[in-house]
Amino acid sequence: MEAVNKENVLILAIESSCDETAASVVKNGREVLSNVISSQIDLHKLYGGVVPEIASRKHIEKINQVIQEALDTAETTLDEIDAVGVTYGPGLVGALLVGVAEAKAIAYAKGLPLVGVHHIEGHISANYIENRDLEPPFLCLVVSGGHTHLVCVRDYGKYEVIGRTRDDAAGEAFDKVARAIGLGYPGGPKIDKLSREGNPDAISFPHAHIEGAPYDFSFSGVKSAVLNYINGCRMKDIEYHTADIAASFQKAVTDVLVDNAMRAAGEYRFSKLAIAGGVASNSALRAAMKKACKERDIEFYYPSPILCTDNAAMIGAAAYYEYLAGTRHGWDLNAVPNLKLGER
Repeated sequence: MEAVNKENVLILAIESSCDETAASVVKNGREVLSNVISSQIDLHKLYGGVVPEIASRKHIEKINQVIQEALDTAETTLDEIDAVGVTYGPGLVGALLVGVAEAKAIAYAKGLPLVGVHHIEGHISANYIENRDLEPPFLCLVVSGGHTHLVCVRDYGKYEVIGRTRDDAAGEAFDKVARAIGLGYPGGPKIDKLSREGNPDAISFPHAHIEGAPYDFSFSGVKSAVLNYINGCRMKDIEYHTADIAASFQKAVTDVLVDNAMRAAGEYRFSKLAIAGGVASNSALRAAMKKACKERDIEFYYPSPILCTDNAAMIGAAAYYEYLAGTRHGWDLNAVPNLKLGER
């Protein structure tokens, strides 16, 4: 293990796990000197979701300029960088490969340490950037398009997953319901916005709980219930209100997320709870979680919306603590699309 004696450590971080090409320079794990994101949302909107091959090609086109912009914004050069951090899983394999290949090339050319980062660890670490007082241990609810996890953060880089989705992730359910009610992609922000015009108690959608696994999630049932409700109304020629559907669906998902998190916080005796991932920017979830935490005297942490979406600043924060712990990867580092949290 290399000893780290420098007062300031600069990490160049790269993120390309899905449809954002991102690069960031992060100082000492908490101070973001630059955070550049090139989004492909407008491109994938045409297809109603992310097309993996198109995403990979776009990453190849954008990655060099995004990295250069991150260095320029941070007013630094590769000669001042101490290590290169990169997402190597989970995610779309072609997209991941672009970032991993770029990171390896830079690290090799400049003789820098290479630190592979788990994407979910990045989301969790986003909370360190704006919450300087947050330190492990704490409970973290990770809610995104591809993942819904309840994670005990024991220490920096030490995680225990105590709950996960059995089928659809929360963000995936949001996207599918948004498509069903004609909102299009990306579904999460659009449902959040429309829900403000609807009645969350208008329709009673199911709240799934897994027998024998109190912290696991299932969102395929509530998604199917929404589709069945819409189809039933159409067959009977009954008028339905999309705002009420959006608000009632959002409430059903939020209730389960909050209930499971509060139950886990109580049983595992956590006094701090954080949320992370794309759905963590949902206003209803934030409000409900804030209220539940206040009632139980639990400190509540959450990142700004820009740090909830896929970005490289969060990867830089995670890479810093992995770097301090001595994590180093070789030139055989590969993309691992189904990487589990805690694996190396």
